[in-house]
This record gives sequence, C-alpha cells and structure tokens, in this order.
Amino acid sequence: RGLFEECQKYGIEPLVTLCHFDVPMHLVMEYGSWRNRKMVDFFACYARTCFEAFDGLVKYWLTFNEINILLHSPFSGAGLAFEADENQDQVKYQAAHHELVASALATRIAHEVNPANQVGCMLAGGNFYPWSCKPEDVWAALEKDRENLFFIDVQARGAYPSYAARLFREKGVAIEMASGDVEILKNSVDFVSFSYYASRCASAEMNEQNSSAANVVKSLTNPYIKRSDWGWGIDPLGLRITMNMMYDRYQKPLFLVENGLGAQDTVEADGSINDDYRISYLREHIRAMAQAIDDGVPVMGYTTWGCIDLVAASTGEMSKRYGFVYVDRDDLGRGTLARSRKKSFWWYKKVIASNGRDLS
Repeated sequence: RGLFEECQKYGIEPLVTLCHFDVPMHLVMEYGSWRNRKMVDFFACYARTCFEAFDGLVKYWLTFNEINILLHSPFSGAGLAFEADENQDQVKYQAAHHELVASALATRIAHEVNPANQVGCMLAGGNFYPWSCKPEDVWAALEKDRENLFFIDVQARGAYPSYAARLFREKGVAIEMASGDVEILKNSVDFVSFSYYASRCASAEMNEQNSSAANVVKSLTNPYIKRSDWGWGIDPLGLRITMNMMYDRYQKPLFLVENGLGAQDTVEADGSINDDYRISYLREHIRAMAQAIDDGVPVMGYTTWGCIDLVAASTGEMSKRYGFVYVDRDDLGRGTLARSRKKSFWWYKKVIASNGRDLS
C-alpha cells in the first residue's frame, strides 16, 4: 500500500497486473494450476482482496499478463505441466477456459467494489504477415492470428468466437463448463492492453526447422525488416497495423503496456552507455503509435519494457537488456548489482516530460 501511496504523492497513476506469469508453486503442485476449476474461486478471492485493499489508490487493472502465452509456453504462462500421453490441447484450452472465467469474474468484482475501476486484458501482440500472396499462406497467417487473439476475443466480446467450435473439434478438445459460465463471460473488459516487440510471419509450410527459435511465439524470418541481436523483427509499421486491426476488431480503447528492444549494451571506459539503437527503436515505435492515434485508434497510454535491466523471460539471459538503467550483472550471476543510467534514460525522461511530443 505504501508504494501506491508514494505513487499518488508524485502524480503517478499505477497500472497493476494481478497475475504476471507467477502462479504460486503451491497451487501448481497441489492443484495442477489452471487445469483445476478451484483456481477460479482462488483467483476471484485474490482479486477482491486486491481491489478492496487498494481501493482509491489503483483504478487500472490487468487480469492476466500475455494470456495467449499459455498456448506457447504453458508452464511459464499458466503453471501447466503435462502427464504422459494426455491430450495437451485439452489441458491447455480447459485451463484457458478457467482463466477466462476468472478474468470475467474479476472484472465484475472490480466494478462492484468501485464503478470507477477499469479492467483490461493483456495480449502478447504482433500480427502475422503471410509469407507470400499464396492463398494457403494467407490462410495460415489468419489461423495464427486467431490462435493468439482467441483469448482476447472472449475477454473483449464476452463470448467464445464462432471459429472456436471447429478449432476444438479438430484438436479433440471438449470444454467442461460449469453452470453460469456463459453468463459470467459476458463481463467483458473495459480496455484491451497488449505488448508489442515485433511482427511475425507465417506460411502453410511452417515447421520447427524453418521457424525462428528467438521468440516464444514462432515465426518465419521476414527478409524485409531488420532484426535485433536476438532475431526479433524490428517493425514499427507493424505496430500501427496491429493497433488498427485490434481496434477494428474490438472497438475498445487500447493500452500499449510493453514495448522495447532486447540488446547487448557496452559500458564505455568513462562509464557511459550509448544505447542509440534503443532510442531509435523506441522513437520509431512511438511515432507509429502516434500514427495509429491519427488513424482514429483511442490509446489510453504507453509503457515500455522496461525501466531497469532484468533477466529476459524468453531466454533467461541478463545480457539481453531492455532497461534505461544498467544493472551490473552477467549471465552467470556475477556482478555488483550497481546501477547506472544509460543514454536512453535521459532521452526517455524528456519524452515522458513532453507526453511524447519531443522525440529528438
């Protein structure tokens, strides 16, 4: 509570995620995490506790961070571990149903506790481009987009999408629903938040051999855009495309809550860190966001990933740095943990002071 009171004192509006890839291990070991229906009630109780404890200090909430990562990295995304020979799709989509019901319940509870509360969902965003204009590639890209948007379709629209029936049938999935679930899901979110680091590319011939291992969400390498040190496509226009698509689809305000560049930083002899590549990345993506706003997309806000260097979730490396503040630590855990400001720190301080108008 003290943290939020300090934020309020300085005019900082907090945005709080209830679950950010951090299912308690007790719930994983004792209940099997989100495969278990009991998690819905646990989460609802936890959410109410947070809403009541921080009422008046926090009004913007996200339920699950990058909820679609459940399909791509089930353990980190939702604490799911599989038994031998079980239908993993059944487990994942049943767990997804439980999370979606829990999210809808939390949204309802937030509005009951305080009608001023606003609740959003959170997508690991980035459109899939067709590898070519071959119809099969276009269809493959559409299917990949649906795979990621499935969760947000439910959270933003309040019901399962029409394509879900065939998806479940072909994957051998039978969702077990409790009485009242359909009504609960109608508690749709107030806004749609998302992360955006890179666009993606898909074809009908995608497989493990030709897809990039650089990201949790697999993609073909797009030859028309530059790539980061870790092979992520740098595509500011892709952000504008993604934002327009999402607003066309959901007609709800958007909030870009993660955007940044994972890169290797060099500490110069004088202690400076001249990360102009990070400044360039962020500048061009902020400009693309401004273009989307001019397109008519309502945007609630923008937050980067991240403020301070930390271990990268996708690779487990400290050397994949995102922050404005450098932390003296390497991939083997060596270092003093001393912090120092990068060139991007001073640049971004100017950006936020001008509300994005000064990008020089």
